[in-house]
Amino acid sequence: MHTRERRHFASENNRRVLPFEWGAEHIIGRVNGDDPRHLFADYSRQSVARSEEFYALPAINDYHLDTSNLLTWTSAVRTPTPENNTASARFFPATKKIEDDGARRAVVLLPQWNAGAESHMELCHIFARLGIAALRLTLPYHEARNEPTLERADYLVSPNIGRSLQSMRQAVLDTRAAVGWLKLRGYERIGIMGTSIGSCIAFLTFVHEPLLQAGVFNHVSGYVADVVWRGLATRHVRAGIGDAMTLAELREAWLPISPLAFTIKLKVVPPRPLRFICARHDLTFPVDLSQDIIDGVRHSGHPLDVVWLPCGHYTLGQTPWKHLDGWKIVAFLRRHL
Repeated sequence: MHTRERRHFASENNRRVLPFEWGAEHIIGRVNGDDPRHLFADYSRQSVARSEEFYALPAINDYHLDTSNLLTWTSAVRTPTPENNTASARFFPATKKIEDDGARRAVVLLPQWNAGAESHMELCHIFARLGIAALRLTLPYHEARNEPTLERADYLVSPNIGRSLQSMRQAVLDTRAAVGWLKLRGYERIGIMGTSIGSCIAFLTFVHEPLLQAGVFNHVSGYVADVVWRGLATRHVRAGIGDAMTLAELREAWLPISPLAFTIKLKVVPPRPLRFICARHDLTFPVDLSQDIIDGVRHSGHPLDVVWLPCGHYTLGQTPWKHLDGWKIVAFLRRHL
């Protein structure tokens, strides 16, 4: 299985090693000459302590759903890339009605890093056929939102420390905006599902968005820094960081975008059902990192269901694992929404 994982990884030969940058201007708007290590450590501690402010969503007043069911709005985070400042999601209205309590149900789906335009679309169709509307978000710097000079979505997570914080925060706010739109449309029971980096974003949203009532998280890990440091798919990001930071420094800087920093917050909100789907042979989200976040959520008292599949990160998207994965996703959200 590890051989297959490495083969899939090697087939994507367009990765670029970007240079290391602190990127303080992306989080504070200006560089004031302070030691960047101290600046980011202080910024991160304050952002975690006041995460309700860090992830607070301002009012969105320009939602637009066109005739092809493409939803767009102005992202709450403004970045130097104009294309990235328009958020978008593809809407799949339910094609049947669930005959039980009459509640309208929907799920927000967040694909993996560098997902193509068709990623997770079949899953959306399945939800719609089962009576659950689906809203598939385009992540920052993906598809039409990407920086025109880039072939891959390199700016979502990169050796630019500040831009990565900004991009991941933007992803969470865009996801909260998508949930808010569903609420405005009259959906009463809303769930969330994310894969890989989408799983991380979905978890951060789940912690901070009370409208969400259930979540499925496909591949999980506690710290973004540790995935970058050790993961197969992020070797080029690790190479760009080089020896400019230690793992401990990077982990501290990226705490505001790391799920383990927020498991304690689950203890003070009403319990909601979660499912983690993990791969036993994952070289991108190493198993011990998955176990860390599993333990953290279990200690929070929330009802956590964990599924371990005998495959890897890339192979989870291959037959037969993708079919088993899809069943585990749909069955859980259908039961809890």
